[in-house]
Amino acid sequence: MGSEIEHSGVPDELVQYIKTGSKFIIAGHKEPDGDCVGSQLALRSALLRLGKSVIACSAGPFKRSELKDYAGQFTEIPAEKENVKIIVVDCSGMERTGSIHEFLKTSPCAVIDHHEAVTHPPSTPQAPVYVDADSPSCTLMIGKLITALGLELTKEEADLLLFGLCTDTGFFRHLTDKNADVFSSAARMVRYGASPKEIYKIMNGGKSLNSRLLLGNILSRTESYFNGRLLISYEKLKEFKKYGFEGRDSDSLTKMLLSVDGVEAVVIIRQERKDNCTVSLRSMDKVDVSQIAASFGGGGHKNASGLSMKGKIQNIKKILLKSFSKVFV
Repeated sequence: MGSEIEHSGVPDELVQYIKTGSKFIIAGHKEPDGDCVGSQLALRSALLRLGKSVIACSAGPFKRSELKDYAGQFTEIPAEKENVKIIVVDCSGMERTGSIHEFLKTSPCAVIDHHEAVTHPPSTPQAPVYVDADSPSCTLMIGKLITALGLELTKEEADLLLFGLCTDTGFFRHLTDKNADVFSSAARMVRYGASPKEIYKIMNGGKSLNSRLLLGNILSRTESYFNGRLLISYEKLKEFKKYGFEGRDSDSLTKMLLSVDGVEAVVIIRQERKDNCTVSLRSMDKVDVSQIAASFGGGGHKNASGLSMKGKIQNIKKILLKSFSKVFV
């Protein structure tokens, strides 16, 4: 009974796509998070155990401090491109894969994703799509696929799967009374050796003093809009040059701001270049920030999304406020 539950919903076509292939590239989205990295590396591990040749590809950059130890396991562009099957994980559109995008157009490309809007269809009928928008993480789907392939989890795979699950659920704080099955899956990962305590340390420890100082700067300039329902702050270019990606800790920052009474959404704008900003969007239950992100070419989930936009902070803030004005009517 347990194994039936653990791989329910996995398309038979995907299982056959993997079993009949010998060489694979596993791609994810640029600027990866723990769910993307965990999905790619856990699936790579399983396919290697099946005797496949597997390369994990990522355009990076690996901005988050908890990912620095994984960065060396990825390559940006694969050296071998002939007779290769591709699996794209945790990525709602091919353009979000970054530098490998053009190569993906010419090869069979299966998709495993949990975003609501998946915009890239398979390149051939033999390349299936496995999408579950109700899954809180892509690693949950990868865990089911590994079981469907007839394998038991290794400790390394269990660690990676729980890492991704904890990333996308905010260490379970985004789950509700409708997610009992998710806790069952998490318990299975723990039984195979994953440690919630160690994963929490990876995700929340190892921060630099500079990152804490930067949080203080950003918090100090937070502005309130729409009667306190939206909070917006920003990181200046000179701060980005001083602290870099190592100073980034969006989760801690937005968690603090979302705890403010009456707040429904939070926006953090970062000026990373003179002519370009990245934007982090977070929300409580009511506001779907993924729609706003998608309207500017970004992506993500209902309560956690991001985008990149040309321009400077003040101009981008005006554009985003106009978008949120349609939400907070």
